Amino acid sequence: MDIIRIAVLGIAGVLTAMILRKEKGEYSVFISMVVCICMFVYMLSKVETVLEFADRLSSMIMVDGRYIGMVIKMVGITYVAEFAINICKDAGYAAVANQIEVFAKISILVVSIPVLNVFLETIGSFL
Repeated sequence: MDIIRIAVLGIAGVLTAMILRKEKGEYSVFISMVVCICMFVYMLSKVETVLEFADRLSSMIMVDGRYIGMVIKMVGITYVAEFAINICKDAGYAAVANQIEVFAKISILVVSIPVLNVFLETIGSFL
């Protein structure tokens, strides 16, 4: 199971970082980053399955594929931002993490503008 591999990688990384923190504190942050990046790259291999499902879903229901693509982009922005935010906070750079969070929220808003436009046009057609 993949979760066991990821869990073991995470625990090994944390234990290694804890050991190095006592002697070389700056290396523990790098170990944490490397472990997180390895996990992130492994997770990207799973994204293909989600994209295939989204393609099947868009062919099964009568929804424009653009909207499903937008939802996938929003979820992707959320995951990437969460990943970067956690690394920055772990390294002690909360201000940078907060800026990434704000940028991610604005990016999601920008991606969702076409959906909001269609929603407002639909409401306007009823009035």
